[in-house]
Amino acid sequence: MLNQTPSSLLPLPVSQMHILLALTTGDKHGYAIMKEVESFTEGAVMMGPGTLYGAVKQMLKAGLIDESSERPDPDLDDERRRYYRLTDLGLRTLDAEVDRIEQLARTARSRRTDAMSRLGA
Repeated sequence: MLNQTPSSLLPLPVSQMHILLALTTGDKHGYAIMKEVESFTEGAVMMGPGTLYGAVKQMLKAGLIDESSERPDPDLDDERRRYYRLTDLGLRTLDAEVDRIEQLARTARSRRTDAMSRLGA
């Protein structure tokens, strides 16, 4: 991992944004991340394993997430599962990406309103 800053990682790919959002509620294994994304997008995004693990590999390398050393009781879960957690850099990058998207939305609304006025719509 290089000495990354949040701004150097923006804009985030949408899959990485979804994974960071899923990990804000705690450590999760891959399948749980996929289900969390499906849940908070109300089924609009159904991330497949290829997309998930490709993004996870990039995010681990960038330092956005880490593999968690915390493991549930082996009687309650498969000990082969890898759990992932949000890092400080991941949280700061998520915050910066939310700010970037909010600014983009403000610009889009303003330009849309201007265009509608100009076109008489």
